[in-house]
Amino acid sequence: MAVKIRLRRMGAKKAPFYRIVVADSRYPRDGRFIEEIGYYNPLEDPVVLKVDNEKVKKWISNGAQPTDTVKALLKKSGAIQ
Repeated sequence: MAVKIRLRRMGAKKAPFYRIVVADSRYPRDGRFIEEIGYYNPLEDPVVLKVDNEKVKKWISNGAQPTDTVKALLKKSGAIQ
């Protein structure tokens, strides 16, 4: 089972809001997930990004792979180097 840390799109049409979730890579983008570890709102000024750093470190140590976008967001939040 390949586990990914990725974005799950929420919110209305033309008003995206994202949750950062840990999910099996076989499930759809907005489908079933294992755990929610944060959220990201790009429409706020300044951008709102909240991440549970301890959960991120736990999942990465267990083998979860962040997507490119999530990896950039985690670097901004300071969860990873």
